[in-house]
Amino acid sequence: MKTLNCISVGNMRESDRMTIEKVVSGRTLMYRAAMGVFRAVNWHGEIVIAVGGGNNGGDGYALACILKRNNYTCRIVKLSEKLTDDSGYYAKQAESLGVLCEAYASGAFADADVIVDCLLGTGFLGTLREPWLSAVQEINSSKSEVVSVDINSGMNGDTGEAETAVQSDITVTIGYVKRGPVSPNAARYMKKLVVADIGIVLAKEEEKIVPADADTQPDDGCIPAPDYLMMEPIDVSHEKLLN
Repeated sequence: MKTLNCISVGNMRESDRMTIEKVVSGRTLMYRAAMGVFRAVNWHGEIVIAVGGGNNGGDGYALACILKRNNYTCRIVKLSEKLTDDSGYYAKQAESLGVLCEAYASGAFADADVIVDCLLGTGFLGTLREPWLSAVQEINSSKSEVVSVDINSGMNGDTGEAETAVQSDITVTIGYVKRGPVSPNAARYMKKLVVADIGIVLAKEEEKIVPADADTQPDDGCIPAPDYLMMEPIDVSHEKLLN
């Protein structure tokens, strides 16, 4: 029977740290994450990538590089100037490839056919503040196809709760399914959830997601798959970093 691991945000963070320390660089993992998103979506038209700070934003910069190299039109709208070392690497690459990068302002997504949400990661807690709140509201009011990377910005990664969160057509979660996106609270925020396997070594097993028709009980440590979850991951675990 096909199953998927479902883990806490803390376990994901530890698994990521352990993998970078012992197996593969964070820069390569970021490239693989972006490649997983690239392969999950039917890209078309004007693509706008909304990025925040940290590694979630870095996935967006890396995705912009991949899109540009594959002759897609894209631009970056940024809500933060903060960059990790790895996200800074891809931000510079995107700039060198001629990707337009602009600060967020009202109307930034008006002409987009596809909006990519790389604003906030699984560690987000609390309530959205400005300008994040306005950006998320603008994304939700658009008629664009919306792609969330790892998690819908504004959602709690462990509970799926949100006061306001991005409503996506597809969410590509990175590494493993976190508890939040498969909780009952999350169902109203996403139409499709797919996993990108980027080769992260799991620090510890927690729960298992099983097909909805599997013969299991709640105390088995198994979670029935919601109907929007694709049980077959996108495997980019052996992708090599391109310079």
